[in-house]
Amino acid sequence: MILPCAAVLFDVDGTLVDSTPLIERAAREWAAEYGIDPDEFLADAHGRPTGDRVAEFLPADQVGDATARLDALENIGTDGITALPGAMDLLANMNGLPHAFVTSMDRAQLKTRTDVAGVSLPSVVVTADDVPNGKPDPTGYLQAARRLGVDPASCVIIEDAPAGIAAGRAAGATVVAVLTSHPPESVGAAHHTVRDLTRVTITAGGLRLATG
Repeated sequence: MILPCAAVLFDVDGTLVDSTPLIERAAREWAAEYGIDPDEFLADAHGRPTGDRVAEFLPADQVGDATARLDALENIGTDGITALPGAMDLLANMNGLPHAFVTSMDRAQLKTRTDVAGVSLPSVVVTADDVPNGKPDPTGYLQAARRLGVDPASCVIIEDAPAGIAAGRAAGATVVAVLTSHPPESVGAAHHTVRDLTRVTITAGGLRLATG
């Protein structure tokens, strides 16, 4: 399957980089401190800004400090952070196709995790520091398309999480989901689904998906 596009907008954590061991360790330690069920917290935390998820469990006057505490725990160590299958090869062979990263991480977290995974940052990166509202709000993807000088509707967005897929659809882009963090039934809102980035290659003017 060929998807023509003017640019590719990549989510990062769960799409290009796997930080799952670090995130789960930090979330479980944090949840114990705040008397929160860690499994319930983690169930819908992936792909969303940390503060947004924390706000669903704690009073507004505790959210700032609690979010800072969870961020601090996530920034302790880098064990388990790796590039996901196919990510390095795909990024190394973009062949001039414009691309950007759009992530719910802040800029410091992004730099740490991509450095450890060996993933180079493109010239256009949109982080949680750059937008007032995180995914599923489409602002991050709209900003990335604008900075690349392309119509969002001409972009392909590659995501792994329901919140990011919703953001991509709201931006008017074509969304491809990778099955790296969620089961197929959780990412059904994507236009297309592939196992991982080993199934995605660059072709003239777009992407080739191996969907079988």
